[in-house]
Amino acid sequence: MRQPAVLVLSLFLFAACNTTVDTTNYAAPDRSNDFRLAGKNITHDTLFYFEDIIWGFTFLPDQSVLATVKDGRLLHLTGGDVMTSVSGVPQVYDNGQGGLLDVSLHPDYPEENWIYLTYSDPEGEGDGGNTTLARARLVEDRLEDFEKLYQGSPNTSKPYHFGSRIAWKDGQVYFGIGDRGDRDINPQDTTRDGGKIYRLNADGSIPADNPFVGVAGAREAIYSYGHRNPQGLATNPFTNEVWEHEHGPRGGDEINIIEAGKNYGWPVITYGINYSGTQITDQVSKPGMEQPLHYWVPSIAPSGMAFVTGEQYGGWEGDLLVGSLKFAYLKHVMLDEGKVVGEEKLLDGLGRLRDVRMGPDGYAYASVEGTGLVRLLP
Repeated sequence: MRQPAVLVLSLFLFAACNTTVDTTNYAAPDRSNDFRLAGKNITHDTLFYFEDIIWGFTFLPDQSVLATVKDGRLLHLTGGDVMTSVSGVPQVYDNGQGGLLDVSLHPDYPEENWIYLTYSDPEGEGDGGNTTLARARLVEDRLEDFEKLYQGSPNTSKPYHFGSRIAWKDGQVYFGIGDRGDRDINPQDTTRDGGKIYRLNADGSIPADNPFVGVAGAREAIYSYGHRNPQGLATNPFTNEVWEHEHGPRGGDEINIIEAGKNYGWPVITYGINYSGTQITDQVSKPGMEQPLHYWVPSIAPSGMAFVTGEQYGGWEGDLLVGSLKFAYLKHVMLDEGKVVGEEKLLDGLGRLRDVRMGPDGYAYASVEGTGLVRLLP
């Protein structure tokens, strides 16, 4: 087996910087004289070869990267061909789509030295696992002061629909838990976990203005509901909106703009069908349920999502990058005034795209199953 290697390229030559995007002075891109660099002009270099699944990654301000491996390892990638496994990582329920999932920094890192993780947690009520959000301090490649902030319940041995990405807005943390395979029970019931986007304060407390605070029986951490399996979550730096994408069944993958207390319809409305080809419902809309901003038929199995910032990719600023697990490419989703106006494939056939992030150098980076960490080059 080929051994992982960090190539001596500019990934680990970043100047120290805070990787959180400051939205204060951002404005929507001016499209009046717009052009977009064609995807055919994009190439890539492989900065870190890795055969297993890097589920998520984030940039530290000290010229290094934290990356989650689905099997439960948290890797610290630094220069000079160094890959260190961080100790103190919680045990994960590594089954099917479950494992160690996303990783994110506190917005004021390193002043607030907290690393946030989502993972499928084997602890708790019932067999199997469910998704947990936790945080810990990173101290010399070990996690200290580990604490769970939210644990979905009950556990189930079903191996799919754990979610789960992390996003930040106004100092509060958003994350998703998939419906855990119980579509007829969890997504539409706010007294149950699963099929939800959640919002917490950075310390795990419930924001007083969460939409279900004080509602009898409701899980007060819930921010929106009616979701299937969210595997993309990002804050739009131009509008300060939280955007989400989720897996549909056979067809019906969605991009949504998340708003407090809104119902996004699953499984009452959907543009997808069962994997067997039978119909789930004949309804694609219903009063009181949100329509997606965009949907895909057939499904692309989206994973990871990032808004393009900076000027490295001529005309792409404000567009979306979305990974496709099913078709093994990175999707460039062109936006204009909050609407999808075009799409193109990048890195076509390179491998299943698991996550995508903008780096502090203004380039986009993606984790590709069987390949590792790559950088997009115009």
